[in-house]
Amino acid sequence: MEGQRNIDREPVVHVEISRLSSADSPRTSGEDAEHVEALAAAQAELPPIIVHRATMRVIDGLHRLKAARLRGEDRIRVRFFDGDEADAFVMAVRSNISHGLPLSLADRKRAAERIINSHPQWSDRMVASVTGIAPGTVAEIRRRTEGAVPPQTVRIGQDGRARPINGSEGRRLASELIAKNPELSLRQIARAAGISPETARDVRNRMRRGEDPLPRRRTNTVSLASRRASHGHGSGHGSGHGHGDGRRIARAAPRDRAAVVERLKADPALRFSETGRNLLMLLSMHTLKAAEWEEIINNVPSHCSGIVAQLARDCSEMWSEFAMKVEHQIANIV
Repeated sequence: MEGQRNIDREPVVHVEISRLSSADSPRTSGEDAEHVEALAAAQAELPPIIVHRATMRVIDGLHRLKAARLRGEDRIRVRFFDGDEADAFVMAVRSNISHGLPLSLADRKRAAERIINSHPQWSDRMVASVTGIAPGTVAEIRRRTEGAVPPQTVRIGQDGRARPINGSEGRRLASELIAKNPELSLRQIARAAGISPETARDVRNRMRRGEDPLPRRRTNTVSLASRRASHGHGSGHGSGHGHGDGRRIARAAPRDRAAVVERLKADPALRFSETGRNLLMLLSMHTLKAAEWEEIINNVPSHCSGIVAQLARDCSEMWSEFAMKVEHQIANIV
């Protein structure tokens, strides 16, 4: 990872094009011919490409490499990367979603699966930040590939910190730390227990209320509330039944978000309040079909694809935080 962060500081050298390899690219569909021609026709000097020194494989800049060949050039400017092959592939994926012609969604999913196998200790958010897909999609891919790699007890997040996969152990340790030293800050507790500051806050609040630091499962209660709601009960905007119904539906029908949102639109607590209508509007934006998402992706202008990708990742982070806070709210209501 350090080599990836410092690659721009590496010296630029001229390398013979005949020495370079284009194998093992995350772009399975190959290069875009029109993009290559546009680069070749440009008068400006092409930016340096990134090459894995050990294998002479092009990590970032295949379109520039082909454009240089089209121009009839026999040498190209290069910055070398000295990490291993697994990290070289990670850099190739990261580079191809942050600028230039972005990878297709299918390529990014394939890349995520490969990175999960080569870097099993990375968290879903970490893999998502590299591949440009949602953390939930990474988690789904990880579940499909279970058994392919040894099980992990901790995962490394985007901040470089290792956290236990089993949150129960982290919560237990946090409760012991709080009991011994109530004056510790949330960040100190989180760092020592390997959990997030938000989880540390939840543990401390539970202890202050005399509750178990580990949230108990509410499956039976939620299911009962869902059944009552589905029979026309609990539709009032102050009841917890509606919350339970939302949780059950989200788990039971993850592939039918449009139908779930339509059902939510019938809830008076949402459609008769301004904040509720805003929430429904936001949720409706995510009911597009896969083909519609692909059409949008394919029509993002290349000159602003990096900005759009970063905004999308920012939105993903905000939705994840939103989901976590709503779940905390449900646990306190039910």
